[in-house]
Amino acid sequence: MYQYHKWLRSFHAVARTGSFTLAAEYLSVGQPTVSEQVGALEARFSVELFHRRGRYIEMSAAGRQLYAITQGLFGQEDEALQLLQSFHQRKEGMFRLGAVSPPIAMSLTYSLMQQYPEVKLETSISSEQGTLERLYNFDIDVAILALSEFDQRLHTRLYRRYPIIAVVREDHPWASQKQVRVEQIRGERVVLREQASRTRQLMEEGCRRVGIELDCVMQLNSREAIVHAIAQGIGIGFVSAVEYAETPGTRPVTFVDHPFYIEYHLCCLATRQNRPMIAELFESSTPDHHTLTPDPANRARLRSSLPLETTP
Repeated sequence: MYQYHKWLRSFHAVARTGSFTLAAEYLSVGQPTVSEQVGALEARFSVELFHRRGRYIEMSAAGRQLYAITQGLFGQEDEALQLLQSFHQRKEGMFRLGAVSPPIAMSLTYSLMQQYPEVKLETSISSEQGTLERLYNFDIDVAILALSEFDQRLHTRLYRRYPIIAVVREDHPWASQKQVRVEQIRGERVVLREQASRTRQLMEEGCRRVGIELDCVMQLNSREAIVHAIAQGIGIGFVSAVEYAETPGTRPVTFVDHPFYIEYHLCCLATRQNRPMIAELFESSTPDHHTLTPDPANRARLRSSLPLETTP
C-alpha cells in the first residue's frame, strides 16, 4: 500500500503542475523517479493516465477521474503538514483568500489583518473558474465568488449584495440624469466582459426578461479595460457598484428600482468548514443588506463601507 501512495503522489504532482519536470521539483526528487512511478502505476492497473505528445502531456479521461480523488487526498495531507509547520515555528499559520472582486477581497483582507495579526495572509484575484480551481486544489482556504450554480462540495454563505450600475462617457445623455430606466438600454452600444462573467450573465438575463437584446460591440476581459473603452466612446458598460472606480471622462448611473444586482458568497470546501479560522469567518460574517444604494451620489459612502461591519 505504501508503494501505491508514492506512485499516486507522483501522479498527483504531475497532474497538478502539468509537467514531469515541475513535478520532480515539487516533490524534491529526480525526474526519472517521477516518470518511473507514474509508469509503474499505469502498468500495474493497465491504464493510461497521461497522453504523451513529445514534450507535452495531457491527462486522459481516467487521469482526470483519478486527479479528482487525489486533490482531496493530498490536499488534506498538505494542510496537515502546514499546520504542523506552524506549530514548529510557533506561528498561527497562514490563511489564503481568493476572490473575483478586488474591493471586496481587500476589505476582507484588511479585517482579517486586524483580527489575526499573527496570521500570514495571502490574497489572490482571479476569474471565477480560476478561483474555484484553486479552492478545489487546496491552494486557497476561502473564496469570494459570484456563483451562478452551487456545487455540493462547497459550503457557502451570502456575504455581500450590490446593484449593477451603468457606466457612460461624460458627454453621454445619461450622464446628466439621476437614474435611468431599463428600457433606455435598448439601442445602446454596449461593451461587455467575457461570456463567463457573472455581471454579463445577469445583465443579459435581466434584459431578456423585458425583451431587450444587448448590442455588444466589444468584449473585454477586465473591468479596467471596459471603463477605458467607455471613456473612448466605444459604448456603455456595466459593473457592480462596489467595483466602479472614478475614471476621467466617465460617469456612473444607477437604474430605477435597481433591477440588476449581484451577490457575492463566501465559499470553502465542505470538508473544511469546521477548520477554526474558516468556521469563525463564516459565523461572524453576516450578509450586508444595506449595500443597495439608490443614488450614484452615495457611491463614495458605499465604497467607504467596504470594511466589514462585523469583524471576523
